Amino acid sequence: MRKALVILTVLGFVPGWAAAEPLATVGKQTIDRAQVEQAVKSQLVAVETERYEAIKSGLDQLIAESLFAQEAAARGVTVEQLQQTEIIAKVKQPTDAEIQKVYDDNKEQLGDATLDQVKPQIVQYLTRQAMQAQHQAFVEELKKKYPTKVTLKPPVVEVSLGSTPAKGNPKAPVTIIEFSDYQCPFCKKAEPTVQEVLKVYGPDKVRFAYRNFPLPMHTDARPAAEAAGCAAEQGKFWEYHEKLMAAKDLSPANLSTMATEVGMDKKKFDDCYAAEKFKDDIEKDVKAGEEAGVNGTPAFFINGRMLDGAQPFEKFKEVIDEELAAQKS
Repeated sequence: MRKALVILTVLGFVPGWAAAEPLATVGKQTIDRAQVEQAVKSQLVAVETERYEAIKSGLDQLIAESLFAQEAAARGVTVEQLQQTEIIAKVKQPTDAEIQKVYDDNKEQLGDATLDQVKPQIVQYLTRQAMQAQHQAFVEELKKKYPTKVTLKPPVVEVSLGSTPAKGNPKAPVTIIEFSDYQCPFCKKAEPTVQEVLKVYGPDKVRFAYRNFPLPMHTDARPAAEAAGCAAEQGKFWEYHEKLMAAKDLSPANLSTMATEVGMDKKKFDDCYAAEKFKDDIEKDVKAGEEAGVNGTPAFFINGRMLDGAQPFEKFKEVIDEELAAQKS
């Protein structure tokens, strides 16, 4: 009951009589608000998250404007002069190495374009990034001078760790739960970012759990999830998980080959896989994801805050840092 109340409260619903409010009748059957909200929960979670992000973005902008105005008044200059001194003047031109790296990292998307052809756009992109970073750094500096307290709370959905092993200290202040699919290209794309997050923050700050959410159109995803369960049974879940995320071939033969490669007992693995021992666990993961509002992969919950899709490291960092700061305060 507590979990249901938390979700309803987060989404702005009133528990009790409002949840049972009849919205339609079909013959002798009544359809009430609770039934409708349950049917469209994933959309409602997404809408509430989007609403929070919009409000937070507006709030951050107004806070920055207030900080700049107060500091400009204290220095006896205009806001524009303050921005010129503290932001524009402090941003350096990108180096050739930085430009080359962006070009190399995006060659696939750039097609046949040469470095010289796209260099102006890359310079503009890197300069804009540097300006944003310098602006944010100065805002954080001003917050220390002009104490700033934010009471806006993000929407939170309670999600359990599931049955697969979790990485990190059980007492870590931040828990990340990923609902994912071993055949999903976006999940594979997100994997390096997940690894970067775990490396940067370490096991004492971030605990990480993986839950299965095989999509119907990915016929190899559920068998791969079964195989991962068999790997967990032999204490090899994370080694095998990395293999699955990197693999293009998820055929039964290759699942068995990869099991041997990470040091599993092949016969035990093959017997376990053939028995579909983890079918119920996978179903529980899928149901938990649906109840939390997941309708695609990957989907992450950072202390219950939903982060949808293959997001960049900076987005993870933003949410994790906010959670760490909130717990300190």
